[in-house]
Amino acid sequence: MSSTLRRRALALTFGLACHGAFLAAVSCMALALWSGMQSGLGPFTGGAAWIANAALILQFPLLHSFLLSKRGRRVLTSLAPGEAGRTLAPTTYSLSASLQLLVTFLLWSPSGEVLWRPTGVALALHAGLFAASWLFLLKALHDAGLGLQSGSIGWMALWRGETPRYPGLPQRGLFARCRQPIYLGFALLLWTGPVWTPDHLAIAIAWTAYCVLGPLHKESRFARQYGTDFDAYRRRVPYFLPRIHS
Repeated sequence: MSSTLRRRALALTFGLACHGAFLAAVSCMALALWSGMQSGLGPFTGGAAWIANAALILQFPLLHSFLLSKRGRRVLTSLAPGEAGRTLAPTTYSLSASLQLLVTFLLWSPSGEVLWRPTGVALALHAGLFAASWLFLLKALHDAGLGLQSGSIGWMALWRGETPRYPGLPQRGLFARCRQPIYLGFALLLWTGPVWTPDHLAIAIAWTAYCVLGPLHKESRFARQYGTDFDAYRRRVPYFLPRIHS
């Protein structure tokens, strides 16, 4: 097999793994949040369930943030052979995030306790808000650069034998209204699922806190990377809650 064929086979393998894991994670997440975190396959009950679920809650923000650090980026580049690891870093990061979400929602141990289950008009309202939250998140991902957010810029660059073309500082679309619309959209998803259980409440509170505090690390990196451009953007656009009027 020629070097080109090997490179393209590696690119396609990582691309299929990345996007397949993303679809699986989104499906499990949608079902879990809609059901109040009662769709998980975790085997634990009682105190053991709360310990296992707490570990699932914590692993996402901890590993997600670590992989954005210098040491974390070295880990990402080591996940593929040779120079391909650097090119595939956006893909392996997206793949890691998808697997973390998949593990959380698939292996969650449900409590079985339901605090509130809406019906009729309340259920329809929740369904509309839940769908709107997904649309908001998809729009935010698009505005940030869907190739980067989905990981496709990594494996597609490897396929072409190029280096990834990273988008610049996002400032258009939803990013003109608030600096962290992706995290805001994710938080909205956590709170618009219709069935309320202790499980749902626990993950909504914990991950919303991460959505508010986690991007501070990202903004420090942007300040170093973009300098005065980011300083001007930060003065002009609010952090988390969007500006409604121009």
